[in-house]
Amino acid sequence: MLPVLTISKLSKTYGTGFQALKSVDLTINRGEVFALLGPNGAGKTTLIGIVCGIVRATSGTVTVDGHDNVRDYRRARAKIGLVPQELTVDGFITVWDAVSFSRGLFGKKPDPAYLERMLRSLTLWDRKDSKIITLSGGMKRRVLIAKALAHEPEILFLDEPTAGVDVELRREMWTVMEQLKQSGVTIILTTHYIDEAEEMADRVGVINKGEIVLVESKVALMTNLGRKELTLQLGQPLAAIPAALGAHRLQLSDSHTQLIYTYDSENGPAGITALFDDLAAAGIRFSDLSTSERSLEEIFVSVVHDGDTARKRQTA
Repeated sequence: MLPVLTISKLSKTYGTGFQALKSVDLTINRGEVFALLGPNGAGKTTLIGIVCGIVRATSGTVTVDGHDNVRDYRRARAKIGLVPQELTVDGFITVWDAVSFSRGLFGKKPDPAYLERMLRSLTLWDRKDSKIITLSGGMKRRVLIAKALAHEPEILFLDEPTAGVDVELRREMWTVMEQLKQSGVTIILTTHYIDEAEEMADRVGVINKGEIVLVESKVALMTNLGRKELTLQLGQPLAAIPAALGAHRLQLSDSHTQLIYTYDSENGPAGITALFDDLAAAGIRFSDLSTSERSLEEIFVSVVHDGDTARKRQTA
């Protein structure tokens, strides 16, 4: 798959001496949805600001569809649409005037047919003559997306697109993102909602303290780092786990009525079969069983925690 955005050795140190980014390398593939996760202050907003030409990098390069975003700023910036987290839009102009103005800012010729198609896809066409101040919060966020798409960019940055909105609106925004993906737009999404990344993303990147600590496809991430648990409800309490079951690394619940077996997708079936055989040989019976899977949120917390722990060891 061809990259549409390439970030190389990107660093940013502010005048206060704070280093927001530390030699970041990242490649975004054309047509994918990439979720960038990280705690507050991790460097997400700075990274977006540099790519979009709002913040000046201290060192490193950004190439947007073959265009250096410093030496060939206009062409690079024209490839990008940015939807900020804040509802920064003039409330006293109409939806149509807002998107038409945004298109003109990039030197694009008027194209009413394109704007109509775009507004219809965002369920805004019926409100095209409404002043933005009269719209609901969800509609205003759709207007921000419409403004970002008005000049027909190939890459769309969504910075916390559903922050502070209710669950129903978040679901609506997910539908909008899916439609944009189907139309061929590359989406880079920053979010604090792990379920949003789990629902929408093709790949996930984790940034922490200015460094990219992990980039992986969502499926591979869940497979490689997503542990599964099998909980066996015992027929009667067990005082201790027999030594004969030691190879399975079982855990005994505090109530002594459950055995918990942790496994991964690759060796799960064979391991469970062997466990059942050994349980039968040890005379241990169970009355019920259930399975659970580690969530992307748990993986994210683990990755950030492990990175912080490793960093502390290096500086100790």
